[in-house]
Amino acid sequence: MLAHASLPVYLDHNATSPLRPEVRAAMEPAFEGTFGNPSSVHAWGRAARRAVERARASLLAALDAPPGAGLVFTSGATEADQLALHGVMADAGSGARHLVVSAVEHPAVLRAAQALERSGVEVSRLPVAADGQLDLDDLRRVLRPDTALVSLMHANNETGVLFPIAEAAQLCRERGVLLHSDAAQSLGRAPVSAASLGADLLSISGHKFSGPKGVGALYLRHGTGLRPVLEGGSQERGLRGGTENVAGILGLARAVELAQEEQAAEAERLGALRDRLEAGLVAAGGVVRNGHAVERLANTSSLAFLGIEAESLLVALDLQGIAASAGAACASGSLDPSHVLTAMGLPAERVRGSVRFSLGHATRPEEIERALAVLHPIVARMRRLRPMLAGAPA
Repeated sequence: MLAHASLPVYLDHNATSPLRPEVRAAMEPAFEGTFGNPSSVHAWGRAARRAVERARASLLAALDAPPGAGLVFTSGATEADQLALHGVMADAGSGARHLVVSAVEHPAVLRAAQALERSGVEVSRLPVAADGQLDLDDLRRVLRPDTALVSLMHANNETGVLFPIAEAAQLCRERGVLLHSDAAQSLGRAPVSAASLGADLLSISGHKFSGPKGVGALYLRHGTGLRPVLEGGSQERGLRGGTENVAGILGLARAVELAQEEQAAEAERLGALRDRLEAGLVAAGGVVRNGHAVERLANTSSLAFLGIEAESLLVALDLQGIAASAGAACASGSLDPSHVLTAMGLPAERVRGSVRFSLGHATRPEEIERALAVLHPIVARMRRLRPMLAGAPA
């Protein structure tokens, strides 16, 4: 933790979240007695294999998976997304060369789509409304006989806006098309049931809900065709080569259990804290919310500080021991505006002044109050300085 005279405030849980003690405890056996390679046939290997398979069963149960469903362990949601898109399109064959994604997907999906496009796959990109929502009529219009896969995130990582995945899955099922959904941000923050959502593939990542970094999974509905992307050994039923991250898998399973058990109560608690933060900032004037007011994650707030550059505001907050972000952590350092907010059609000034605050299991009311106490004078000072800076000689 950073050393500050005042209380440090971490409001960037959508980038990553701190490891919970219960998760750390679940991982400890893999560093001692269960350290073997799960592919080895001796006692140490068999013990590791049993631990991995117990974790797999636990995860499938926590995800409310239908009978016969499978789970492939990966290094995180990015790899799971890549496996879903590349794996399904490779399995679909030459007769199904059409892929559908939304314009606001995570870069892991958008860049996989670009790579597939270069290989001859035709990609349709669905627009979103000004509030970030998806119109299912747009999806209905682009589906074709040769559409192999639709990939739609469950919750947007920047705005928290939720997509109607269950309805999209039903529509895809009627047309004989597979649906993949990146649920990295929604797990533990919104109801995530594989059976209820109906998606054929779901991606998750441990560190988004207080699990370990470097581990994730791709859920597969029974009968979903998939080709491996990472070739190697026969691990993960031949779908993902490489020795399994046993410690990470044990931590992932425990983190998912906790996230699912506490989801409803945490959504209510974090929603109240988020609303307090938003109300305190919007009331001061010159601050507007990005995204739908209701159909979004309870922990996420995307706010545009009009007349202020987000990067300057984030630096000032960091100096006060407060962490937030201008968008996805994977785009940090990029000079390009947020593709999510741009796709929503927001004015350039609003996009440049947008900051994402994301709350988590460790967030407390006193942290929200400190964030408000620090933000108000910083924003006021930046607005006073802006006319002077604009008039300064070049």
